[in-house]
Amino acid sequence: MSLVIAGEELSDGRATRDCLDPSRPGAVVGHYRQANADDITRAVECAARDDDGWRAMSPKARKQVMRGVAEELRRARADLMGAALANTGKTLAESDPEVSEAVDFVVFYAETARWFMEGCGRKSAHSGPHSPLCGVPMTPHAPCLDEDDSELQLFAERRTGDCADHFVARGKGVVVVVSPWNFPIAIPCGGIAAALAAGNTVILKPASDAVLPAWEMCQCFWRGGVSKKALQFVPCSGGKEGAQLVQHPQVSAVILTGGTETALAMLRAKPDLPLSAETGGKNATIVTAMADRDLAIKNVLHSAFGHAGQKCSATSLLLLEAEIYDDPEFKRALVEAAESLTVGSAWDLKTKIGPVIRPPSGDLQNALLTLESGESWALMPRKLDGNDCLWSPGIKWGVHRGSYTHMTEFFGPVLGVMRYEKLHDAIAMVNQTGFGLTSGLESLDDREQAEWRASIRAGNLYINRSTTGAIVLRQPFGGMGKSAFGPGLKAGGPNYVAQFMDFADAKNDETRMTNEEWERFPADSMLRGLHEVLEDWNKEGLEAWPALVVAISSYERWWRDEFGVEHDHFKLVGQDNARRYLLVRDIRLRITPHDTPFSVFARFTAARIVGCRITMSLAPGVDPRPLHRAHEASHGWANPLEFIEEDDEQLVEAILTHQCDRVRYASPEVVPLAVRRAAAESQIFIADAPVLAEGRVELLWYVQEQSVSFDYHRYGNLGARATEIRSPLVAPQANAG
Repeated sequence: MSLVIAGEELSDGRATRDCLDPSRPGAVVGHYRQANADDITRAVECAARDDDGWRAMSPKARKQVMRGVAEELRRARADLMGAALANTGKTLAESDPEVSEAVDFVVFYAETARWFMEGCGRKSAHSGPHSPLCGVPMTPHAPCLDEDDSELQLFAERRTGDCADHFVARGKGVVVVVSPWNFPIAIPCGGIAAALAAGNTVILKPASDAVLPAWEMCQCFWRGGVSKKALQFVPCSGGKEGAQLVQHPQVSAVILTGGTETALAMLRAKPDLPLSAETGGKNATIVTAMADRDLAIKNVLHSAFGHAGQKCSATSLLLLEAEIYDDPEFKRALVEAAESLTVGSAWDLKTKIGPVIRPPSGDLQNALLTLESGESWALMPRKLDGNDCLWSPGIKWGVHRGSYTHMTEFFGPVLGVMRYEKLHDAIAMVNQTGFGLTSGLESLDDREQAEWRASIRAGNLYINRSTTGAIVLRQPFGGMGKSAFGPGLKAGGPNYVAQFMDFADAKNDETRMTNEEWERFPADSMLRGLHEVLEDWNKEGLEAWPALVVAISSYERWWRDEFGVEHDHFKLVGQDNARRYLLVRDIRLRITPHDTPFSVFARFTAARIVGCRITMSLAPGVDPRPLHRAHEASHGWANPLEFIEEDDEQLVEAILTHQCDRVRYASPEVVPLAVRRAAAESQIFIADAPVLAEGRVELLWYVQEQSVSFDYHRYGNLGARATEIRSPLVAPQANAG
């Protein structure tokens, strides 16, 4: 496999590495070239120039190209699956849904990007159920204006005129995708598709252990119509050339799926790097005494040992209520079920658990070979067939709270089992790990389900089902805490492409309020109070008033229609899939002397509408009096507010001691590097995009996304919900590929 740089395939004079098959020790399934320092420079410069004009294309034209890419992916299903099998040891049962997910990513991101790019996108005269993009009416099953649009593209229909021309969007520039080996098709495809659809040129640095499937996947993009200058293929060493690539000053954003330490290393080297990263998890499933125990065993083993436990979403901890933990029959059934799983070569169609990607080392090796104090093997893992990569599953019994097994991600076929007395204790043990990617609950009690949903800190929640296998739009995927860097906009969700765009409010004359509209506002409204503050402040303050009127109206509307409600777009019979937003609990609004009155008061009102606890962090030189007056004028709002005058060093200390969950600046230029470094170490997101009057974009910075999937049926029995009318937006075929 050659490098693809600046439209050329390059091989001569580059180091060559083998693509290995973990199912067959020593088997070489391909060779690839590694980029050198000059190649990296040339690739970034080409991407920045955009010689083939990808960034200049209309969103509609890009969407047409992406449609061709999706078709090529469909045709290449067998080749993609074969490459993943040969190079990463992924069974066909695991790679088949990956191809479907890749197709869905390409189709969905092209449409969501077009929506943002065209200021609310296509116009539709229909009305009906809510669109996932906008929260305004759209029609189920009604044909789109483009007759050949797929089911996922139906989601972007809008009623005529809503929020058109209120904002403009464009791509950031050059996006680097650093992809993993464990999902070698879907994850790199999703990153590339999102960045391209958002109007960026892309450089792919695939994982060294998964170059072959990445090469086959890129072929689909190139055959589909994406040029070899818009998408470049640059395998390289992560420690040297890879670091050079992500640190290059002309790189506008990086998409990473990898380890927490990798993300931290990137940010330590370049604190102002716009990084969107999913960084793994220490995922747990809680089984209560009110669970269906047989079903729980089935779901846990699938979650823990699918793809040999090498999924960032895999269940690594099993927390059993005392009654179940102390039941020898449950332990026997769990162990016997695990022993029944066929372990072997990915080339054998009977295999359920294939090889790990490399011979275990570090934390995984330690987990497979050693026990801590109090632990015992309920099922001891064994190396099989003389293959250092092939291990049977291991189940550790008696894992203690705070132990190495409890707190460490292993990324392999090891399951730690813990005992708990009360559900709130189990929830605390799960949250204690600091990770927050996926989490599972096995319980038939709706009270326990409600308690768990309200308290667990994870991006994807699963009730009475496995914790793996998220589907585009049905369960957008992404985490919290140590499982995510960046804004946390979920892959496969309607907001994901937004983080690879730059937004600005459109310049128009629609921000003025007529006398009749003004009279309709009650005398005690927040708007009247703010108007008085701005009128008495200065000329610049009064000039901000028309835009603030539009902003507050937009924020309230989008909170009501999108961010403040749950969405289930498919309404599947037997399964709820809620896409919802959690408010950022403690947000620090950093106010500097450079901020405009609009940027100050728009952030203030956005955070209040969402319901965040607000700290107004006033930099030296900021006059606090207008802010105090605005606070007094906006009486009737319940969320707490605090004013603090602090310099940059004090703000750094507040971030390092986790006195806030997020910091909102008005622009990236005023964020000191010291603040960015502190935020990286604390994994606190700095939201520094320009402040918009458009609530569909601005409110993204005050919330966190969460997906909740609940199998409410039991063996097909719908119980008390049997008579419930389910009205899906489209036929449930989003993952058909």
